[in-house]
Amino acid sequence: MLGHEIRRHFSFANGYRNLNHGSFGASPTAIREKANELRDECEANPCPFIKYRFTQLLDESRLAMSEFLGVPQPTIVFVPNATTGVNTVLRNIVWNSDGKDEILQLDVIYGACGKTISYICEATHQLARTRKIGFSYPVENDEIISGFQRAIQASQREGFRPRIAIFDTISSNTGLRLPFCQSAGVLSLIDGAHGIGQIELNLSTLDPDFFVSNCHKWLFTPRGCAVFYVPERSQDMMRSTLPTSHGFKSRPAGRSPSKNNGDSYGKSDFVLKFEFVGTTDNISFLTVPQAIKWREEGCGGEKHIREYCTQLSRNGGRRVAEILKTRVLDNTANTLSDCCMVNILLPIQRPTDGDGGLVKNDEGLEVTITEWMQQKMVKQYQTFMPVFSFQGSWWVRLSGQVYLDDSDFEWAGWTLKSLCEKLAE
Repeated sequence: MLGHEIRRHFSFANGYRNLNHGSFGASPTAIREKANELRDECEANPCPFIKYRFTQLLDESRLAMSEFLGVPQPTIVFVPNATTGVNTVLRNIVWNSDGKDEILQLDVIYGACGKTISYICEATHQLARTRKIGFSYPVENDEIISGFQRAIQASQREGFRPRIAIFDTISSNTGLRLPFCQSAGVLSLIDGAHGIGQIELNLSTLDPDFFVSNCHKWLFTPRGCAVFYVPERSQDMMRSTLPTSHGFKSRPAGRSPSKNNGDSYGKSDFVLKFEFVGTTDNISFLTVPQAIKWREEGCGGEKHIREYCTQLSRNGGRRVAEILKTRVLDNTANTLSDCCMVNILLPIQRPTDGDGGLVKNDEGLEVTITEWMQQKMVKQYQTFMPVFSFQGSWWVRLSGQVYLDDSDFEWAGWTLKSLCEKLAE
C-alpha cells in the first residue's frame, strides 16, 4: 500500500514532510545500503573494483536501463545529472563558422541549461545564437508544438539555421508536463530531468537525437545519477565526455568520421568514452537495477506508482487551491498536470521584482519573498516547498510521491495559508 506506510523505507527526520521531491529526490534506505556495500567492496579492492568490477556492474545497469526505456543497450550511458548531459551535447556540437546556427529553447527552460546556452553563445563568439519561444501559460499542447514550428520557420525566414531544439519532459520550477515534437533537419535534445520514474517513456517511439534524465529524482537511485541516451545516428557527434577522459580518440586532421570501432568486448567507442571518467564517485550508476526492482516489488510497479502519484498531486493541488481560494496552473485538457507535480497560485499581493518584492526575515535582513517563505518553512514547519514568481504572480510547486497521502496536501494548504497571512501583516 502506498502512502505513509512507505515512508518507513526512507530516512526522513521525524516530523519532516518532503513535499518537494522534485528538486533533489530521495532514495530508499535499501538502495542506499546497496550503494554503500559497493563502496565498501571498492575500498577493500580498489584497483580490481575500479578497473574490472565497476565496468561489469555498469554494463548491468546499462542493460536494465535500456530495457526500461525500450532502446538498445549500446545507446545508453550514465552521467552525474541532466545538466551534465545537456552540456555534453551542446559543447560537442561543431557550430558553423558563418554565425547562422540557432539553439531553440522554451522560456521555461531550466535555469542552468539556459545559462549553458548563454555560455555556448559567448564562448563561440556568437557562432551560435539562441531563439526563445514564449507563451502565456496555461497553454494547450498543440499551441506549444505550433510555437516550435513557427520559431523554426521564422529562423529560416530571417536567414538563420535552426540547429537544435531543446525540449523539457516536465519543466522545473513551473512543474508543467510539456509535449515533444521533431522537425526535419533540426536536432532534438530532450531535457528529461524530471522524466524517468515520473512519466511513461519509450525512447524508441519518441526517437529524439539526445535524451537525458535524472535517475536520482523520481527513480529513487542515490544522487547523482542520470541516464544519457544517444541513438547510433547521433553518437559520432559526441566526441568527448565532460571532462575529456581516457575514452577519447583524437581524429587526424582532414580525416572523415570513422564508424564506432569499439573494443574486443563489443563495446562501441561511444560507450567506452563514458565508461571511466576520472575518479568521481559514480557508485550510484550501479544501483539502477536495484531501484527498478525495489519499485516493482515494494511499490507495485511503474504504472501503479505513476497513477498514485499523479492522482495524489492533482487531488492534493486542487485541495490546496481550495484552502487558499486560488487556482491550479493547468490547461483545459489537463495535460500540463499529467505528472507528479502541481503548481498552485499563492494569494500574495506583492510585486515579483524590485524593492516591493523584498521583506525582512527573522534576522532583520531584507530577503526575497521566496527566501522569506522557504526559510519560515524550514525553521517553523519542518518542510520545504518551492515558492517562485511566474508571469507576475507567486506560485508554489508541490510533489506527489509514494510516501505521501492526501493529509500531507491538506497540511500543506493550511501551512501555506498561514504563511501568506503572516506575510501580509
